[in-house]
Amino acid sequence: MSEKEIENKNKPNYLAIALVLSLVAMGAVLYLNYSEKTRLEGDLTLSEAELETAYFQLDSIGDELSDRILTISQLGGRVDSLVMVKEQLENEKEQIRNRTNKEIGDLRSRVDGYRELLLAKDEEIIKLQAINEVLATENTELKVQTNQLNKSLRNLNETKTQLEEKVAVAGQLSIESMKIIAVSSRGKERVDDIKNRHIDKLRIEFAVSENPVAEIESKDILVRIVAPDGNVLFDITRGSGSFIFQDREMFFTAKQEILYDRSRQALGFLYDKGSEYALGLHKVEVYTEDYLMGSGTFIVK
Repeated sequence: MSEKEIENKNKPNYLAIALVLSLVAMGAVLYLNYSEKTRLEGDLTLSEAELETAYFQLDSIGDELSDRILTISQLGGRVDSLVMVKEQLENEKEQIRNRTNKEIGDLRSRVDGYRELLLAKDEEIIKLQAINEVLATENTELKVQTNQLNKSLRNLNETKTQLEEKVAVAGQLSIESMKIIAVSSRGKERVDDIKNRHIDKLRIEFAVSENPVAEIESKDILVRIVAPDGNVLFDITRGSGSFIFQDREMFFTAKQEILYDRSRQALGFLYDKGSEYALGLHKVEVYTEDYLMGSGTFIVK
């Protein structure tokens, strides 16, 4: 072997070395690409899981916010700010699928903020409940006091009404010492055993009793002579008329106006019937205003 052949044999094979290095480099690149792809797929899987978790967290917090809004509203608290937060939360739920990894991290922080808000609103609810309990107690006490006051007013009005009724009854006039006298055409008077031939005129005498609590005023004194058949002797040419008694119209035989001054007053009515009286019991009733002052009877035989 010549020296040149020996030199060529001992010389390094640079081409083979370059080929090996190229293969090694390609392997490294492929490995790195594979590792990056694996990492990205892992990150993508992690992001999807975080999205689902964040969505359900927001959904749960949204339900709790709705409960707080309803409770605070029922307790009379203000819910304007909570409604705005609820709207913001719902908007974030709709946009959550388009979030980046960084935004998911920020969203996690806001979820914590929402939870702190819920805790603060729970404390507000407790305070509102306490206030409402106090108000309910005060309202109950006020109702009791109002009912007691109304009862007292009713009792007072009833007492007043009863007193007024008693005063009105006590102020009513009455008659005493009624006499019914038949006067003949000759002027002869007869009280008993009266017959038609004895009656040319009928004189009715009585006294209005003294009453110190009655009103001092003019009074119409009305006399009704009721025949045995129940009909009232009535002649408008002789001063007869009608009046209202207990919501119905009644007729009177004669009327006389007096000025009552609380003292005893004697009155007399002279009635000329102009015809014979029916046989039997006659009633004489005396009224003023809307009540009966007294009555008497006589019999025609």
